[in-house]
Amino acid sequence: MSEPITPPIPGYTIYDPVDPFENRAGPFFWAQLPDGTHHFIIAAAERHCNSHGIVHGGLLMTMIDLTLVITAKSTPGEQLVTVSLNSEFITSARKGDIIEARGELLRRTRSLSFVRGQVTCGERTLLAASAVLKPINPR
Repeated sequence: MSEPITPPIPGYTIYDPVDPFENRAGPFFWAQLPDGTHHFIIAAAERHCNSHGIVHGGLLMTMIDLTLVITAKSTPGEQLVTVSLNSEFITSARKGDIIEARGELLRRTRSLSFVRGQVTCGERTLLAASAVLKPINPR
C-alpha cells in the first residue's frame, strides 16, 4: 500500500513535483511563510527510518540541502549546486514525527551564496548545518 501524498499541514505543497530523488526520498512539503522565508516539512514514516527505528540521517541531510538551496535562490528559476555542506546531528526523530526545516541566507556574492539552517522536531533541533552554494547555467 503506498503512502498518501498529502501534506501533514494544510497549505503546503511539494516544492518541485518532478524532482525524482527528493520526491522518492521524501516527499518534502513546502510553504513560503508570511515573512518570506521557506519552510519545509515531512511526516516521518517507517520508510524514512533506519533499522533502529530512528529517522535516517541521510533523509535529514537531503532535507536541509533542499532547504538551503531554495533559501539561497535569488530568482525562482535560478539553479544552484552545493559546493560544501557541513552538518551536525544533535538528536533524533522517529516514525510519526513532523520534521521541519528552515534556512537563512547569510551572504550572497556574484559567484557564491552562504547559508545556514536547522532541521527541527517541535522544540528539538535535530540537525544544524551550513552550506556554500554556487549558481550554475543549465546545459
